[in-house]
Amino acid sequence: MEEGQATVVALPATLEPQGPPMLKAEVVEEVLARLGRGEQVRALAREYGVDRKTIRAWRGRGTYRPRARRRGSRVLAEYVEWLTARAPEVEYNAAVLHRELVGQGYRGSPVVVRRFVQPLRAAARQGTGATVRFETAPGQQAQVDFGQRRLWIADACVPAQLFVFTLGYSRRCFPLALPHARLSAFLTGHEQAFRHFEGVPQQIVLDNLKPAVLHHGRERIIWHPAYADFAAYYGFRPWAHWPYRPQTKGKVEAGVKYVKRNALAGKRFGSWDHLNAWLREWATTIADRRIHGTTHEMPLARFPAEQLTPLGTRPPYVRERVRHRIVPPDALVAIDGSRYSVPVRYVGTTVTIRELTDAYEICAGELPIARHRRQGRRQVVMEPIHYAGLLRPHGRSALPAPPRWDPGYPAAADVQVRDLATYAALVEEVAG
Repeated sequence: MEEGQATVVALPATLEPQGPPMLKAEVVEEVLARLGRGEQVRALAREYGVDRKTIRAWRGRGTYRPRARRRGSRVLAEYVEWLTARAPEVEYNAAVLHRELVGQGYRGSPVVVRRFVQPLRAAARQGTGATVRFETAPGQQAQVDFGQRRLWIADACVPAQLFVFTLGYSRRCFPLALPHARLSAFLTGHEQAFRHFEGVPQQIVLDNLKPAVLHHGRERIIWHPAYADFAAYYGFRPWAHWPYRPQTKGKVEAGVKYVKRNALAGKRFGSWDHLNAWLREWATTIADRRIHGTTHEMPLARFPAEQLTPLGTRPPYVRERVRHRIVPPDALVAIDGSRYSVPVRYVGTTVTIRELTDAYEICAGELPIARHRRQGRRQVVMEPIHYAGLLRPHGRSALPAPPRWDPGYPAAADVQVRDLATYAALVEEVAG
């Protein structure tokens, strides 16, 4: 995890705390210069993390102007030193500070206290812009995250969830595109990454993703039972960073952007399988062989030093969620909003559905009779072999059965076979 370095901001005993004015002035001048070169307001606002209206206001003024003091903050002048020291202790909670000020005789508005605390809080969160990079030992950590991007698949522009798994030491990454970001997709991404790297790290850092984290409190994290069981099965320790701290998993945050901008820019795919085949090819031929901006080495060159726990002969994880269904006449079993086929001879029987990480296995007793990859909702998945003898061969029409009860064609009315000479004599007799 990568933590920012906390900084202490010393404020002068003025009517309002102010940050270093030159930093703000330099930013404004830089933005104005870029606007003069024709760059767009929208792009600059996104890059600097400010509202577009702010960029337009700077352009309207034409230069940096420090914000005027607020008159109402004069009443805080005698409390500035105490507020500056006390604010970090109460986590910059303006309501708590106002309550304690009232106990010291303060008679001003809580809004004034809130305005005073706001820049202190921002300075504590952002620091000076510098961070202490936290490097991990080989095999110690991996980071995972989801990013979203709309992609052209066949003739449709669809939203794709990009699962990215990045090893902390070597910076090798494994990307996977999925139609959703539910728990099944999350587990599938982990498992395919383990197979790709042929091993498991000691710790996996993730965002507070709903599929995995049910609650993130100060005392403990409540994990989804399936994810906790998955982690125990593969022998890694999950760790979720604090909310609003994206720099804690900065390695994978950068990896998601890299996948979006390098692997997928201007691409179009024939299917989801085509998309993921390209992502695997891109990861091994391009991402693994680039010179990484932080390590200044190729991820593939650093990878042999990774000390991952080998998978060995461990089978894929089975999520033990068992359900039962009675097979309807069309041999299509309903599972999670879609229907999947089983052999027609099981119509009317009760089957068991085992939910795997990325598939459903349908069993009659202990015998597996069908296995289907998990699909989205409202899909119908049919295997032709399950309907052997019922489906017509492609391009042919089935011949109708011959009529059995035609009164002009009794079963005993066989046509008598005669010699052709008989017919010739009959013709001569009629002609004579």
